[in-house]
Amino acid sequence: MNAVDIDLPQLHQADLQDQRVLCRVDFNVPLIGREVADDSRIRAALPTISTILEQHPRALVLLSHLGRPKGKRSEDLSLAPIAPLLSKWINQEVHFSEDCIGTEVEQAIDQSPHGSVWLLENTRFHEGETQNDAPFAAQLARLGDVFVNDAFGTCHRAHASNVGLSNLLPAYVGQLVTKEVFYLSSALRHPQRPYLAILGGAKISDKITILERLLDRADRVLIGGGMANTFLAAQGQDLGDSLVEPAAFPLARKLLAQAAGRMWLPLDATIAPPDGITADIQHVSVAEPLPAGWRIMDIGPATVQRFTAELEGAQTIIWNGPLGVTENPQFAIGSYALAQAIAAQTSKGATTIIGGGDSAATIQAAGYAEQVSHLSTGGGASLALLAGEALPALSALTKEVTPS
Repeated sequence: MNAVDIDLPQLHQADLQDQRVLCRVDFNVPLIGREVADDSRIRAALPTISTILEQHPRALVLLSHLGRPKGKRSEDLSLAPIAPLLSKWINQEVHFSEDCIGTEVEQAIDQSPHGSVWLLENTRFHEGETQNDAPFAAQLARLGDVFVNDAFGTCHRAHASNVGLSNLLPAYVGQLVTKEVFYLSSALRHPQRPYLAILGGAKISDKITILERLLDRADRVLIGGGMANTFLAAQGQDLGDSLVEPAAFPLARKLLAQAAGRMWLPLDATIAPPDGITADIQHVSVAEPLPAGWRIMDIGPATVQRFTAELEGAQTIIWNGPLGVTENPQFAIGSYALAQAIAAQTSKGATTIIGGGDSAATIQAAGYAEQVSHLSTGGGASLALLAGEALPALSALTKEVTPS
């Protein structure tokens, strides 16, 4: 059973009045010092938070992870800076707890005024979180009467704060997860056509399953980024010092044959010299050998023109993975141009879906995040769902509850 076959229990079906509601959110946001650098994931959780509070719960207790502390406390990965920011968004004090389990946390929540909102410390400060440890999940479950999962970005992981809690408490999905599953499953099963997919990123090996699935379903697939290099090199092009996966050459040739002319690769590229001096960048045809030591850093202007033309008239567009080394603005030009073209198609009625992760960051940097149909909050989760894989945190919502 895959993610889109599951009849998910919805938040509107829950009776939350006077209940302690444990809600898993995805506040895995970038921090600069003690300041939140990008609050988009926090804002994405606001509809669910507001809906829960409208039902007058005994308390709303928010759980999240931040980064990868590997079971150890790290002040750099504390969720503490998020509490005052969230307080401003919901116009209510958000109490912060320096741990996410334990008697002190339980007592603080139970003794707080009716309707209090709590944000607990990083769940990944405990090894039991990523191990989906049953005793750790049971300690979390003691903090609530009902569980709501609104952290789509972690739904492809079997952790204690999603799968574990779903097995211990009456569980529902929040509005963000519902929205994510709706858009992504619609694109997977019932896309309006022409259906066009854009895939970038570094490696074919990272996206084999989704690429095979899209080749079965999409009308056209446009390839950029480092993964395009491997396809080009597998056809015999000399790409200098560009990133390629020689071990994936047989797979690349197989996928090109499977695509039967529906997979389009770059025509040209923006390249940089081995010394990395970006003032010397050039635009070259990928059909010609690259200068010794130079490497591809972005798609070139001819490719931008070709890909943009392909987007014209598309009714469903999915984009996952940047088309260049977008950390450097000089090599983000191709991705930004495609972001603009995708936004233009949205204004013409197309359903446009950006698959989270680096793609989301790219379209936000380009200034078009508000001009697409759906901007996913989960890179890995959106990839897994589009590939038709089961998402453990969603599958767990259909299991029988085992009282703790």
